[in-house]
Amino acid sequence: MIEVVAPVVLLVNGLAAGVLLGTLLGGFPLLASLPDDRYVHAHAFFATRYDPAMPLCLLATLAGDVWLGLLADDPAARTLFWAGAVLAAVTVTISLTQNVPVNKWVQTLDPDNLPENFAAVDPRWRWGAWNQRRGAITVLTLLLNCAGVALLL
Repeated sequence: MIEVVAPVVLLVNGLAAGVLLGTLLGGFPLLASLPDDRYVHAHAFFATRYDPAMPLCLLATLAGDVWLGLLADDPAARTLFWAGAVLAAVTVTISLTQNVPVNKWVQTLDPDNLPENFAAVDPRWRWGAWNQRRGAITVLTLLLNCAGVALLL
């Protein structure tokens, strides 16, 4: 079973890390540079493109790491997978509590009729900071999973 689960974990974790790294390198810098109305339009566009793929990748990483943590015979590999599971859970928590609520709120806005206080409630910097954290954590999770799989070879 490990022979099936390990490659799937590397695939879904790699996809999630790649998407989040892409948002760090290009997506967020673009969003940060846009005027408010164009920011809202672009953020809403991006947010709808990553669902349901990102939640599936993150949850599959978490479930796969738990599974590998239970099945791996090598104690060091088991530790790496459990650490990966903890980090994947942190990423899911950040996503659900910080980034997803902003994504959903931005999708409700009309870029041509923004709230008068939008400058005061503009979420992009807070969203960007949390996205940076979850991106780094997801890449670290991938490194742990690669190391764990390498120990199983």
